[in-house]
Amino acid sequence: MTGIPDAPGAPRRRGRPARTETGGGPGARERILTAARAEFAEHGYDKASIRGIARAAGVDPALVHHYFGPKEKIFAAAVEQAVAPAFSAPAAVTEGPPEGAGERLARFVLGVWEDPVTREPLLAIVRSAVANEIAAGVFRDLITSRVLVGVAAELGGPDAQLRAELAAAQLVGVAMLRHIIKIEPLASADIEQVVAMAAPAVQRHLMGTGAD
Repeated sequence: MTGIPDAPGAPRRRGRPARTETGGGPGARERILTAARAEFAEHGYDKASIRGIARAAGVDPALVHHYFGPKEKIFAAAVEQAVAPAFSAPAAVTEGPPEGAGERLARFVLGVWEDPVTREPLLAIVRSAVANEIAAGVFRDLITSRVLVGVAAELGGPDAQLRAELAAAQLVGVAMLRHIIKIEPLASADIEQVVAMAAPAVQRHLMGTGAD
């Protein structure tokens, strides 16, 4: 019967834990996401845990499950928020003349990596994706559906998806060598020089083999 509190000492009913016991309430979901991003960044996908995320957020692990489900789902939510700045990549391709698409896309994508606020979550995601197939699948699906499909749609023409992926591979490779592996002189080169030198290759991928 609803509305009647449990007797003192009575076992708690099954279901969602009481708000006072879980640390729930306003802002709980965002606290969990913030804690999840930090947990994945510090420990990687394999070693991060629902319990660790819950402890950092000040909630019961059951509340993490309530909002997000299993670990791969909360990882997907954390990834989506971290990758969100890249969702505007398709617009960078079409916001000017076609002959400048490679430079615009290179400037946009590498710019996301240059900003420490957006770079640090991306570094954590890439490290997890490299080390774990589940994390790689989450990252792959998100980038494909929210970025590459959009870029391909803007490009149109034969092999648009492949061209978009080759352009992305060029830029992700530059970003990884610059910010993760830190190969010199690329790691410390001026970003304007990097953009200028990477843009022609990106342009060829976007416009097709042999494009100027």
